[in-house]
Amino acid sequence: MSFLTIGHRGVMGVAPENTLRSFVHAERAGMDAIELDLHLSKDGALVVMHDADVDRTTDGTGPVSGKTLAELRELDAGDGERVPVFEEVLDAVRAPLQAEIKDVAAARALAAVLNDRDLTGRVEVLSFHDEALAEIRGLVPGVRTALVADRRQDDVVERALAVGAGALVLNVRHLTLHTVERAHAAGLKVVGWVVNTQDDLRLARALGLDGATTDRPEIRRTGRFTA
Repeated sequence: MSFLTIGHRGVMGVAPENTLRSFVHAERAGMDAIELDLHLSKDGALVVMHDADVDRTTDGTGPVSGKTLAELRELDAGDGERVPVFEEVLDAVRAPLQAEIKDVAAARALAAVLNDRDLTGRVEVLSFHDEALAEIRGLVPGVRTALVADRRQDDVVERALAVGAGALVLNVRHLTLHTVERAHAAGLKVVGWVVNTQDDLRLARALGLDGATTDRPEIRRTGRFTA
């Protein structure tokens, strides 16, 4: 069984997260897929950024939703990189993508792009929010979705099944073998995040995970040979 290695916000361990540079680096490193995060700008653009505010990852301040795309373009997202929109990522790399949405509004905007470009085979949609996954499944026929969870994992299998998700993306440090076994028995794939060390990778393998999200491109190379 193959073990997928997914670049976290590109490969944020070596390039500014959620930037075109990071995504291109991830693809060149041979990642099986690339994960990114989506928020809506004030004028409705699908902005690639993890936080609801721009403070941590740019030289600006304030909420993403309070700025137009033009205003966001003026910010430095690290090493001179600019804040990209989702469509730019689609054009910059050919790799499969995992797009994490933060709310129902972002789900609707993403659905329009997926339908317009016929991307159900390339893009898997992730979210911590059950309602966002349910929304996009209703808008995009055949879309693949995954439920993300951090500490609260006792009911994730049931939640994923209720919204029609095909996978779970779970914090590997709070993941138990019991949860993995229940998920697999229900037909769900399980990916662990964030796997950045050899100890993390050995844990992911011991738990029988289907893949790992990582900040480090070298995890892909060693992951192919770690039992």
